[in-house]
Amino acid sequence: MTRTTEPATGRRLLPDAPLLVAARGQRPSRLPVWFMRQAGRSLPEYRQLRADQPMLQACMTPELACEITLQPVRRHAVDAAILFSDIMVPLYAAGVGLDIVPGTGPVVDSPVRTTADVMTLPVLEPDAVEPVAAAVRLLVAELGQTPLIGFAGAPFTLASYLVEGGPSRHHERTKALMHSEPDVWHALLGRLAELTLTFLRAQAAAGVDAIQLFDSWAGALSEREYRQFVFPHSARVLAGLADTGLPRIHFGVGTGELLGAMTQAGADVVGVDWRIPLDVAAQRVRAVRVHEPLVLQGNLDPAVLLAGWPAVEREVRRVIAEGRAADAHVFNLGHGVLPGTDPDMLTRIVELAHSQ
Repeated sequence: MTRTTEPATGRRLLPDAPLLVAARGQRPSRLPVWFMRQAGRSLPEYRQLRADQPMLQACMTPELACEITLQPVRRHAVDAAILFSDIMVPLYAAGVGLDIVPGTGPVVDSPVRTTADVMTLPVLEPDAVEPVAAAVRLLVAELGQTPLIGFAGAPFTLASYLVEGGPSRHHERTKALMHSEPDVWHALLGRLAELTLTFLRAQAAAGVDAIQLFDSWAGALSEREYRQFVFPHSARVLAGLADTGLPRIHFGVGTGELLGAMTQAGADVVGVDWRIPLDVAAQRVRAVRVHEPLVLQGNLDPAVLLAGWPAVEREVRRVIAEGRAADAHVFNLGHGVLPGTDPDMLTRIVELAHSQ
């Protein structure tokens, strides 16, 4: 694999890395594979490291975040590492009162529901995420030829936690605010787009090779709602990264009906969850991406990994076959690795995908 450094910035260049080749819409030497939440609770070595470490503290400890990020690369030989972090980290670093409660998820001290609440949200300064940038620099030195993906939560998903005060099944307060106080809503998402962009640009400056924007809860919206209330802010984040030259991946859960709109937001790679076949997703994306490469990421159902190897092998082969409808395909799950997954199953999936 060719490995060079960009003279102007000192950024490493990995022109032959399968993930980065696929992100350009080309066919790499092998099908690239990585897994969302690959550095997580399915790995015993991860659980050992995290035994006495709260989530946010672990994310803001560079040496620990580096080691956790490297664990699945060593174990599974995946084609990319993804920075160990959390979508709430930039809010936490900015000074928003919140915690990630085991068994519950993010809980916000003071929900944001009024203009005054929005105006008092702190601004994220780049220096506040220096621990994350330091972890990226450590990883770039360790990863060699393996690309590193940075990531952040999209403005809508962050807003849903801030408005609801924590996880929500129906996002009722969020939707009520969107429709009843659109000015407050857009002011909030504007602030969050700026925060997200600051966080991602800090990762880019530190040396990540690609970016993924997670809109975990966008699937709760209709396409009309998405285009009116979410699209402008996600598009702003993605456009704000264009000058980095980094591939941009955009992913949401339950977003099969939103794929056209999410594609138009400006990502280079469109992530697809398990609810829609990749060949159908390719048709929807191609309808709005006529003159650019069509690159999809996904989309094995994470629950299938608990079904035993014969079922997993069958489903992996199906996903790979459907992925050929795109110009390029990055094999992944349709969401994150479940905690009860046997790590050996992930290793076998990588080996099978690489053999195709």
